[in-house]
Amino acid sequence: MYNSGKIIIGIIIFLGLITYPFWRNVGKAATPPKLEVGTLEKQCVESTPYMKSSHMQLLDQWRDDVVRQGKRVYVNSSGKTFNISLQNTCTNCHSKKTQFCDKCHTYVESAPKCWDCHIEPKEQEQQAARSDK
Repeated sequence: MYNSGKIIIGIIIFLGLITYPFWRNVGKAATPPKLEVGTLEKQCVESTPYMKSSHMQLLDQWRDDVVRQGKRVYVNSSGKTFNISLQNTCTNCHSKKTQFCDKCHTYVESAPKCWDCHIEPKEQEQQAARSDK
């Protein structure tokens, strides 16, 4: 084969360039964001480990229950009941959207569509309302 040395060198250079981003970042995991939960006066609808791993599945289940079945009450694993509402249940404690939701979603590079239908919480207004109580 003619020019086989040049072809092999070209393939090695090509593979090196293609795999460079992986080699460059070996052992450099991104640190997870530190979240500001908001008020810790209330218990979340489920345990923290469950919410960290499955909150989107829970919100999808809530959406289906409310929209398709008209169900408005959620009973958690310990038997406590909660109103199924992103705006009235979740954002009561997690009012700092930029410090809570956005940090994690940016870290995992996801773009949830919650705020396409729901009103995005106004952080300063909610904080001011809490300080008045």
